Order: sequence, then structure tokens, then C-alpha cells
Amino acid sequence: MPVGSPQGRSLLEVIDLYTHFYTPMGIARAVDGVSFKLEYGISLGIVGESGSGKSVLSRTIIDILAKNGSVKSKGKIYFEGRDLRSLTDKEMQEVRGRDIAMVFQNPMSSLNPVKKLGKQITEVLRKKNGMGVRDSKIRAIELINSVGIPDPERQLGRYPMHLSGGMRQRIAIAIALAGDPKLIIADEPTTALDVTIQSQILDLLREQQLKRNMALILITHNLGVVSSYTDQTAVMYAGQIVEKGPTKELIKKPVMPYTEALIKSAPNLDALPHSKLNIIPGMPPNVLNPPEGCSFYQRCSYAEDQCKSEMPLIKAKGCGEHTYRCWYPL
Repeated sequence: MPVGSPQGRSLLEVIDLYTHFYTPMGIARAVDGVSFKLEYGISLGIVGESGSGKSVLSRTIIDILAKNGSVKSKGKIYFEGRDLRSLTDKEMQEVRGRDIAMVFQNPMSSLNPVKKLGKQITEVLRKKNGMGVRDSKIRAIELINSVGIPDPERQLGRYPMHLSGGMRQRIAIAIALAGDPKLIIADEPTTALDVTIQSQILDLLREQQLKRNMALILITHNLGVVSSYTDQTAVMYAGQIVEKGPTKELIKKPVMPYTEALIKSAPNLDALPHSKLNIIPGMPPNVLNPPEGCSFYQRCSYAEDQCKSEMPLIKAKGCGEHTYRCWYPL
């Protein structure tokens, strides 16, 4: 158990969470009965194809879904034993940034383009940590330096447009760290970046997570990323977690056929040039009209008649840390 972890209590516990969008075409079941726990100081990768519900899950946790009457979400979300679903908007605003911080895909969408970088960081420090003007400026310089940006004092007076994509994401991470959160959720944090910069950003997140003993949720479609940067992995498909366990074990010995298919479809750097890539046949199910049985049934090479008609229950492998949703596990 990491240092500073309250005995017998998870940092984050999500219980039977549903997030449904009401559309003119019907109900889109974006998150459809998700449950998991995250311990203090642990990194969790959430992986799956586009549209599997990863980002909606993260936004439901920190309550930043649009409240326009088209969304219905139910279930329990506990953070340090506190029921986040019972908090007022003001109380939830205090949780965001101070206890739970978010790093988004595109830093230009999370940074204010007309506000100086120093102002954006010091505002968080003053609001979340109660710092004065002088102390917040000193701390902002320290944070910019900690995320690997040279000449941090000079950066205070610059605007986001003056920085490259990788530097902007480093600033976004600095802002996320400003409130000293216990959990950072990084939603595809390298998608908008050059491939040569991606590993630097992921290294930075992992370095800061370990240094500060924070928990990290890393959302990605790339199993190679979770294999290198997370302690545990949850595989999402059609709004559900279909397999979860220690990352090394899950990658080495997957139980759910969908997880195996994701692993096989990852590019092999040792393959010969122009080698044919493995693909998962078919398309993910329509979340407006999900199948009665296993959501992966139509694409699964191991499927039987039972898979078509009955939704598989969540089962545990071995000691229970590795769980899966499948009638015919590998």
C-alpha cells in the first residue's frame, strides 16, 4: 500500500455507473454499468477503441458532462469515501483541480489563448491553495521548471500560441499539478502531438505521478502505452469494462477475446516492411441498439450460441484481482 494511504479505503470507487445520452434516434448507452476501484498512488490505464466510452466515463467521474437535459447518469462515485454524486455544483468545483485534476487531449482547448501562462497557473494556486500573489508566482516558476520547460520565469509572460504543442501540454500538466491533486485523469494526452514528443509527455506524467505519490488514470486506445506506463489496465468495450487486472498479467495472458484481439492488432515494430496488419473484423455494436448477449459476440472468433443470447457476468481469475466478462475465456 502506497505511503499515505488510509487503511482499508480506496481513493476512488465507481459502482454500477451508467451514463446515457437521449438523442432523437434513441438512448445511447455510452457508459453501461461500470464498476472499479483505484487505490492511492496507483496508475490505471483505460483502453479501448474509439467510442467505447472511455472519455465519457472520465467526464462523468468529475461531473463535466453538459447538463442540457439530454444526459442521464446513475450509480455511485466515491472519492476518499465521499460520495461525489451527492455534492453541490460548488462543492464539486472545489474537488476539481484540488483533489482530481484533468489533462485533456488538445492543450489548446484547455488553455485560455488570450491569457498569459503565468496568470493561468497562479489563478489555480491562489484559488485552490490559497496562496498570495508573490508565493503563487514563485510556485508557478517551480511548476513550469518541474515539467521540463526551460527559462520558466520568462514563460510566465507568454501566451499559449508562443509554444509548441508539446510545450503547451507540459503547461497543461503544470496547471493540473498546481492544486496538488491526489488523482490526475489524462484523456488521450498525446493524441494531438508529434510522435517524437508523445513518449516525453507520457514519461513526464509517470515521473510526476510517482514523485508525488498520486493516482493516475491514463485513457488511451494504445495497449503499448498502458503496458509501459500503468500498474493496472481496464479494457472497455461498448460502454462496459470487459477485462481488468494487473497490466503485465493482462498483456501477457489476456482472458477476454477482445483484449487478445486488441493486442494482436497492435503494430509489430519487428515485422518486415509492408507486412499486413492484423485487424478486428466487423464494427463495434451500435450503442443505440446494443445486442442482448455479449457485446463482442459478432466479432468474436470464439463465440457460441450462449454468447448471442445472454450477457456474460463479471468473473474473477485466480485471487480475484484479474476480472473479466466472458462466457468462454481464453
